[in-house]
Amino acid sequence: MTKAKVYMTDFRVPVGLSLPEKLKRLCRRAGMEKEIDFGGKYTAIKMHFGELGNLASLRPQYVHALADLVKEAGGLPFLTDCNTLYPGSRKNALEHLECAALNGYNPITTGCQVLIGDGLRGTDEAVSYTHLRAHETLMNL
Repeated sequence: MTKAKVYMTDFRVPVGLSLPEKLKRLCRRAGMEKEIDFGGKYTAIKMHFGELGNLASLRPQYVHALADLVKEAGGLPFLTDCNTLYPGSRKNALEHLECAALNGYNPITTGCQVLIGDGLRGTDEAVSYTHLRAHETLMNL
């Protein structure tokens, strides 16, 4: 396996440049738009929305900058996270969405929709009918 390139920066910005714009520059320098074909594709931005009131997660302004880059490259971004198995404010999709919104993650602040990736409770069954010819897939067997 080849070693991954790690790009780092500090929080200093010159007058007239914002930290979210600096993040965009970093992503461009890392080649995100060239290395990933976003053209017309749904693009999940996996997040950790944090428990209710948590201040240790990425700020929505940074997420908005990343969503903007995905859109500029032709992608259709959305934020996603998975429910927790422990009791708390992220144990099911409805509470998780409310927690995300109260922590600042919503379509207005992030520039994209918020979806919970593992169903209502994280244990839901799903049947996907992929064709009208009865090709089906049962998930969570």
